Amino acid sequence: MDEPVITPAVYAALQSTVGEEFAAELVDTFLEEASGMLAELRSARAENHADRFRRAAHSLKSNSSTLGATRLAALARELELKGLDADPARDADALAALDAEYTRAAAALKGLRDG
Repeated sequence: MDEPVITPAVYAALQSTVGEEFAAELVDTFLEEASGMLAELRSARAENHADRFRRAAHSLKSNSSTLGATRLAALARELELKGLDADPARDADALAALDAEYTRAAAALKGLRDG
């Protein structure tokens, strides 16, 4: 069985801790900022800038984890720990997988936010 795109217990704990309204605001902020983080990853890869690459991956990992987007967080963590690959094509594949998972997570978070 596939794991859920958003781990229900993590999102429920977030709502319990900060309230449903603020959790919805956190989702909105994540949706606004994550596309910039993904763009920063691609830009850093293109410019061969390892520090920017790791920082963007770290931010995406942390924010995804907070909202329960476990697989997205795991993919970002892999990029953060690995850093730039000697072969840019491997990073392109990893970034494509990250983009695809972000699309899934964004749709699931919108559904949770909208009830």
